Amino acid sequence: MTGSEASPSFKLAYVPGVTPAKWVRIWNERLPDVPLTLVAVSVAEAFDVLRGGGADAGFVRLPVDRTDLSAIPLYTETTVVVVPKDHVVAAVDQVSTDDLADDIVLHPLDDTLGWERLPGQPAIERPATTEDAVDLVAAGIGVLVVPQSLARLHHRKDLTYRPVTDAPESRVALSWPEEKTTDLVEDFIGIVRGRTVNSTRGRAAAPAPAEPKAKAKRPETGGGARRKPAAGKATGRTPRSGGSGGAKGTKRGKPRRGRS
Repeated sequence: MTGSEASPSFKLAYVPGVTPAKWVRIWNERLPDVPLTLVAVSVAEAFDVLRGGGADAGFVRLPVDRTDLSAIPLYTETTVVVVPKDHVVAAVDQVSTDDLADDIVLHPLDDTLGWERLPGQPAIERPATTEDAVDLVAAGIGVLVVPQSLARLHHRKDLTYRPVTDAPESRVALSWPEEKTTDLVEDFIGIVRGRTVNSTRGRAAAPAPAEPKAKAKRPETGGGARRKPAAGKATGRTPRSGGSGGAKGTKRGKPRRGRS
């Protein structure tokens, strides 16, 4: 896909726990003529989908192989332990990994936390998926430590979760093939980074504002402020007789009669 196709489209992959709805909404507002298709992928297959062209970009979990993929870290998730509601952990606000020492801690094959040493007691076998592990927690087989978004995704009424203060954390990133950084990928990067539609860092810079029109000069006469008449020129007013505007030094009266 290139930015010059006549009928472009955009495919966005996302791993479980990531909710891309807000970014999709902004995309649809800004690029209504470019359909965006969501592609749900597992953590294990996400990078192969990107490399194989199954998606133009995707929300993945770090680490990312930077040999051929670019990535922008977005946020770090809180890690929680999923337990039955009647478990002792449900009575506290948070726990440490030491508090789980006597519990069987399930470790699914699609685990996203990258433990150096799993806390608690190991299970007889590893569940295939996080969803399977949640079912085992509900059955009272053990507990499960996962990113909070996965606990919410697989929420059950008979289960609850609490933060684990010293467990590894999972980081979510936006990733795409480095050699396929198309115009549409740049558009989506701008949306994820919170750029406005008129941002100069976006793919298409906003058009420059039109030059303001020069103000027309006011004519010398009419409509403007009054100018004082030059000395000696008539103002156009007719002086009133006998008033303050009449000629000074002239008095009128009856002629005197001579004495006989």
